[in-house]
Amino acid sequence: MTSATTPPAVDRPAPPGRPGRGSGGRPPAVLAALGGQNLSLLGALALVLTVFGSLNENYLSWTNVQVIAEAATITGLLAVVQTVVIICGGLDISVGSQAGLASVVSAMAYTSAGSNAFAGMAAAVAVGVLVGIVNGLVIVYGRVNATIATLAGLAAYKGVAQLVSDGRAQGYVLGDPVFVFLGRGKIAGLPVMVWILIVVALAVHVLLKYTDLGRNLYAIGGNDTAARLAGISINKYLVAVYALIGAVAALAGILLTARTGSGQPVSGSEGLELKAITAAALGGCALKGGKGGIGGTLLAVALLGALENGLTVEGINSFWQNVAQGSLLVVAVVIQQSRSGERAVGLPG
Repeated sequence: MTSATTPPAVDRPAPPGRPGRGSGGRPPAVLAALGGQNLSLLGALALVLTVFGSLNENYLSWTNVQVIAEAATITGLLAVVQTVVIICGGLDISVGSQAGLASVVSAMAYTSAGSNAFAGMAAAVAVGVLVGIVNGLVIVYGRVNATIATLAGLAAYKGVAQLVSDGRAQGYVLGDPVFVFLGRGKIAGLPVMVWILIVVALAVHVLLKYTDLGRNLYAIGGNDTAARLAGISINKYLVAVYALIGAVAALAGILLTARTGSGQPVSGSEGLELKAITAAALGGCALKGGKGGIGGTLLAVALLGALENGLTVEGINSFWQNVAQGSLLVVAVVIQQSRSGERAVGLPG
């Protein structure tokens, strides 16, 4: 009688089309850490850089890379805090107007305080936090939809900025060493503005991923009823998040003042809300809340900045930049919808 024996295990090669996977069909740790969304963004960014780099030899020069990074900084700051509010199930369409108002306030307070840069910055941040708290209170206690409340804020804060500035650029800060350092200075070869974005992004990333506060924000966006039953004070969290948005939008406005040399009520801040929302959506934020991260948002900001700069360098009509941004936002939402598995509105199940 012959006894059956188990053949020795043999390592089989990965199936065709799935290179680099480890045992059990799992992707390598690096790819798993990056995630499919971020890998797609990296691929798109590489494509944009390759295309425009082949069209213009100066596109990939270190000088132009710094130009792209500087131009993307203000959008990046707003996109980072937009990511936070989307994660907890909200939205802020007024961030561009908040930045414009803070820009005007920083320049006017600077002039009124006898060319004191820190007084101008403090006034801008104070106004930004106040505006953010107002947004939060209207949404939470006024029971107004976040989209409607901040859409109203978009118009209102722009109007206030134009009223206090008489619709013109205010102040002149290029003679101030602090503003010059913020707008044109460099540390270790990188613009100061970029370092500020890195510091803010890292701080928010740590907040979201490694603190109870961050975990509670994800819980609120994922299921607010469960979060409330778990004892999370949703109202306080939402007001605090909108206050944070106001503070960072004020910082963006200060950098706008430093970069342009004066307070800008509209120029430079108009359209920033669309860029911030597009970057957050492209970066993987679920617009219904509960999902997203800073890494993906920053990659999306880099992609938008590289695309915008490439179109500008090639002399393509700037109106196409708006077309590109709108198209990318639609693509991001379509991808989210397809991944969610939810039934499309108006179509049979």
